[in-house]
Amino acid sequence: MTNIKDIGGLMDVLLSIKPKFAEAIIDGRKRYEFRKIKFANKDINRVCIYATSPVKKIIGVFKISNIIEDRPHALWDRLKDHAGISEEEFFNYFSNSEKGFALEIKDVEKFENPIDPNALIPNFVPPQSFYYIKDTINLLGDQIEFESLRARGRISGL
Repeated sequence: MTNIKDIGGLMDVLLSIKPKFAEAIIDGRKRYEFRKIKFANKDINRVCIYATSPVKKIIGVFKISNIIEDRPHALWDRLKDHAGISEEEFFNYFSNSEKGFALEIKDVEKFENPIDPNALIPNFVPPQSFYYIKDTINLLGDQIEFESLRARGRISGL
């Protein structure tokens, strides 16, 4: 098992997601996460799911198997069966956008004990969309690694 701190050039991303969509990712109903902008850094190790208010916790992680770039209508036509979002919510989100991105989700791990980033990161401010967490990897890394191992049944809780 590679420890998050030993990954080198790879980074994790902290992604803000509304709780209903975060839960849909966790339970497998949502297999794509849609975004208006793509990551500038293509070396993403995994995505940390930050469920926004009222949850305000990192509830799990997933990996990205593919990023699909297209016009919103084409994304919807192609991915709607696994979008985990209503057509109305999708097009409201992409209103006035000529391009969209779909993160194809794989290897989802739900944390038994969601992580409160406020307890680990002084003055934590949730991202509007996402941010890279290489700079906070030492703060989050051990906790995320612990929860990741627990989610796979490799260790039991304390």
